[in-house]
Amino acid sequence: MPPVRFTEALAREYEGIFAGAAIRPERLSEVRAGAGRLVAGERWSRYRAVEARTGVPAPVVGILHSLECGGSFAGHLHNGDPLSGRTVRVPAGRPAKGVPPFAWEDSAADALGLHGLDRWRDWSVAGVAYVLERYNGFGYRNRRPPVPSPYLWSFTTAYASGKYVADGRWSATAVSRQCGGMALLRVLLETGRVRLPEAEAQGAGRPVPAPEAGEAARPA
Repeated sequence: MPPVRFTEALAREYEGIFAGAAIRPERLSEVRAGAGRLVAGERWSRYRAVEARTGVPAPVVGILHSLECGGSFAGHLHNGDPLSGRTVRVPAGRPAKGVPPFAWEDSAADALGLHGLDRWRDWSVAGVAYVLERYNGFGYRNRRPPVPSPYLWSFTTAYASGKYVADGRWSATAVSRQCGGMALLRVLLETGRVRLPEAEAQGAGRPVPAPEAGEAARPA
């Protein structure tokens, strides 16, 4: 199928899901703790440093870091592989330049550039949802019926079950144990800890899909 484009209809879909997706009560304390860690001390300063290099807002850098590396600064932002070498899993062989071990900030800038996020300009709620889903892959949309991606919606009422437990391996009954990126964003916004920049003119943020940004979702 062709790449999933960021259209007005898709933006409205994201906005509607976000408006109705409450944090599950049994997960609320966990989501609050995770959101609090993102904006704490040196960690937040490192996200801000990557923002200065790439233009990607620090909260989005932090959310991706939580999703891909569990918040560890020993892993590539591409996929969590160790910084002691180039990435092995998809996308493999990154960063293409430089000599390992890599500095986390250098690898993070490479990952964000690879996905075109240094050129993205729509940092609205819908724009963030789109880049997060594209970062992980749109394969959840290929299920019948489609499954809201846990990469975005886990720990919210928008997601119940269904998960890729390995590359290309689907389980309808598996439930993600990882907090979704939009759950973290909801708490960050509701508590006033971060603000998203205003989206620029319509269409300005439509990226050229990165070569590695395919339709298949990675395990989340």
